[in-house]
Amino acid sequence: MNEISAFWGEWLRPSAGLPIVHWSLLLAVAAAAGHLVHRHLALPKVVGYSAIGALAGLSGFPGAAWPLEGIGLFLLELGVSVVLFETAGRIALRWFRHNPMVLLQSLLEAVLTYAAVYFTLRWLDVRPSVADALALVAIASSPAVLSRVFGDMRAAGPVTERVIVLATLGALYALTLVAGRASLMHSEETRLLALLFPVAVVLGISVVVGAGLALVLRTALRFMSPTSENTSILLITSIAAGTALASHFGGSAPLAALLAGLLLKQLNPRPWAWPRQLGTAASLLVMLSFVLVSVVAAQADWNPAVAGLVLALVASRGLAKVFGLLVANPGSGTSWKQALMTGAAMSPMSSLALLLVAQFTAASPSLGPRIASIALPAILLVEVLGAILATFVIQRAGEGSRPEPTAGVPGSGVQRA
Repeated sequence: MNEISAFWGEWLRPSAGLPIVHWSLLLAVAAAAGHLVHRHLALPKVVGYSAIGALAGLSGFPGAAWPLEGIGLFLLELGVSVVLFETAGRIALRWFRHNPMVLLQSLLEAVLTYAAVYFTLRWLDVRPSVADALALVAIASSPAVLSRVFGDMRAAGPVTERVIVLATLGALYALTLVAGRASLMHSEETRLLALLFPVAVVLGISVVVGAGLALVLRTALRFMSPTSENTSILLITSIAAGTALASHFGGSAPLAALLAGLLLKQLNPRPWAWPRQLGTAASLLVMLSFVLVSVVAAQADWNPAVAGLVLALVASRGLAKVFGLLVANPGSGTSWKQALMTGAAMSPMSSLALLLVAQFTAASPSLGPRIASIALPAILLVEVLGAILATFVIQRAGEGSRPEPTAGVPGSGVQRA
């Protein structure tokens, strides 16, 4: 890949720079691969995006160096923020008053996931601070992968909604705790009390930025239609401004967007039309984040020494999520089978997890590479396998449609109904 870039650089002088050409072509190929994988193999489009990104990373794609910084990090934060704003905007807090067991499920699943991953890695002689960081990252599922998979399947039902709610709450916990823990990476201190002050600072700044964003959008809704494309543009640009401000003042940009979505849903409880109106711009951001994750993860230092640690992390994390939901299932409004399916569907990790790892890497140049060496392969593995597993679970739950291979493809002889 580097030799090809050098050859192009001898004669190609694009006005926006050669990296823009690289990324434009990569995203075009990823979009085509996602379509073909979904249409012909009935797999999530995410699998196609991730496969192209991984192949580009393994071939030495020069456009995504680790650790992420600058515009690459901003675009990743923006993509995660848009998704978390949308998923949080589907949660009505009054629902928890009628069904508080959902909160208990969420908390227990997060605590058991942290404990299972931490003690598994410690048993395998991983340093305490590294095991602690990886366990915190493992709490977060990927709302981006789940939203895209469910959107492709037109999924709707109790399992689908419960997965989105739990994944969003898990993102809230992980973003808050990781931001606090990253400030203490120079110390081996892992007690919860030591995290209180940095967590309070990050959470306070994020609440202020999120509240400001929610109020801006609520004011706009008083004279703008939610179905207008101008309102969608205002939404994305406001989230982008909030992302930059939250990061600049020491808060968490995705956390601020999540809190903004929660608050705006309470101020404007009517069903939102924005997810349909965001359209291509938001889809491009999300697809970019999937490809970026795969490119970066594939460029990690893959070696047999960490393979066992990666598999142990993935296995302990998956079992803990299922077990936590089953233990707290009585009174939660779902059957045992639905709780089992919900836990299995929460396996994907992607851009949110990569962003959390990037925070640890920026906070500790000495421990960051060790954390990333285990986390990046795990993220790439679970991004692909988790998307496939979530698809299978929703199909088994009867809440999503399975696309017919080659349906509607010109020349295939099969037309859409």
